[in-house]
Amino acid sequence: MGSTSNGNEEKVVETVMVGRYVEMEQDGEEKTIKSRLSGLLWHGGSAYDAWFSCASNQVAQVLLTLPYSFSQLGMLSGILFQLFYGLMGSWTAYLISILYVEYRTRKEREKVDFRNHVIQWFEVLDGLLGKHWRNVGLAFNCTFLLFGSVIQLIACASNIYYINDKLDKRTWTYIFGACCATTVFIPSFHNYRIWSFLGLVMTTYTAWYLTIASLLHGQVEGVKHSGPTKLVLYFTGATNILYTFGGHAVTVEIMHAMWKPQKFKAIYLLATLYVLTLTLPSAASVYWAFGDALLNHSNAFSLLPRTAFRDAAVVLMLIHQFITFGFACTPLYFVWEKAIGLHDCRSLCKRAAARLPVVVPIWFLAIIFPFFGPINSAVGSLLVSFTVYVIPALAHMFTFRSAVAREHAVERPPRLVGGWIGAYTMNMFVVAWVLVVGFGLGGWASMTNFIRQINTFGLFAKCYQCPPPMPTLTPTPFPSNAQNATDPAIIPSPSPAPSYFVHHHHYHHGRP
Repeated sequence: MGSTSNGNEEKVVETVMVGRYVEMEQDGEEKTIKSRLSGLLWHGGSAYDAWFSCASNQVAQVLLTLPYSFSQLGMLSGILFQLFYGLMGSWTAYLISILYVEYRTRKEREKVDFRNHVIQWFEVLDGLLGKHWRNVGLAFNCTFLLFGSVIQLIACASNIYYINDKLDKRTWTYIFGACCATTVFIPSFHNYRIWSFLGLVMTTYTAWYLTIASLLHGQVEGVKHSGPTKLVLYFTGATNILYTFGGHAVTVEIMHAMWKPQKFKAIYLLATLYVLTLTLPSAASVYWAFGDALLNHSNAFSLLPRTAFRDAAVVLMLIHQFITFGFACTPLYFVWEKAIGLHDCRSLCKRAAARLPVVVPIWFLAIIFPFFGPINSAVGSLLVSFTVYVIPALAHMFTFRSAVAREHAVERPPRLVGGWIGAYTMNMFVVAWVLVVGFGLGGWASMTNFIRQINTFGLFAKCYQCPPPMPTLTPTPFPSNAQNATDPAIIPSPSPAPSYFVHHHHYHHGRP
């Protein structure tokens, strides 16, 4: 009986196939060269597509802020926190995948058709645990993804400034907000195949550029590595790393885009292992080269000399942040479509137009809070901690709290972690650790730092952490009645242009 039961369970799992989200294609269309090319570049659903999506989404602009976190934590703590939160994030992503398959299997036993519907995390919670869990999950998930999109927009403006500083960062935010709004035309995660691949190539280049450029640059004169020095900075840095490995808020949407979602189980762990090969060398190298100078430079690009290689890295990161903006925003588009009744609409243009209002608050928040770096830690402690750590761990425990639920579970915890006892032990540890260290201490530290940025730079800061402009030096014209142009008494000294005084600047003999 046991073997028969296990065989049936395996068959059930194998039947959990992705329900195709109706986009623009027509069923049964003829396989032309155009359609095959479209399938190669546009329609992804394999395990490889999921791996590229997870890895590409996880290692976005945090590459540029992790050296800043190392300066707050110190080298050893920075490395250990990356390894620790990488494993913890992989575990909770695994829990989310298990709950998705459980929900999907139960619904398909009830003959529910998902061909025109993308399953989302809050719906999984609703189906397994009820409306109260749904409401909490929806609130945290949407808020996190909203600010995740905001962070990508801020990062775009911060990065492009290091190539072209003729415009301030706020103006660049306006420009890139309009550019990122074009993601409304990407129907679902099913269509990110080529973008995910290119995104990972771009971040791989940037990570190794940071590593090699820092090592070739060498340590700056008088470099100091004094971190950690303050608890506020220490836990701020730790929560930025918590945010780094909390990119699995879109796990359900990525799984739903797969042809066989049950193959997702180990994908996030494998993606995390690859991401660590990028984040550890780059963050450690930049911190080794510049040390405490990073405490006042949250973007690693700001300390490296401008070269063609750095400009290439900036451009590639800009493109990648556009992709990551789409990753974070697409689930919000789905929620909005469902709210207004357009989720099953076949017209791309109608759905794109309906999605545009979602971009407006993201644009506005990026202009209000342009604090690249500190905002990552604030989002990590207040939103990521619950969205992708606490809620999935609690949901897994409550879903399988009864012996009957555990007996009929579609996917049981592996023996490697100790079965159900080991899984519950790990879940309780995750909840306790994240509530105390991530949300408690991390929330205190990150909000203290965030408020300090507001007090220092103000809301709607025009150019956050930009060096003050050098004044334009123009010689004062000689008096018309000068008797001797060589007289030292009347040799003019360089002075700022009149417009400089109008704007109430102060002259300094160099850039800070």
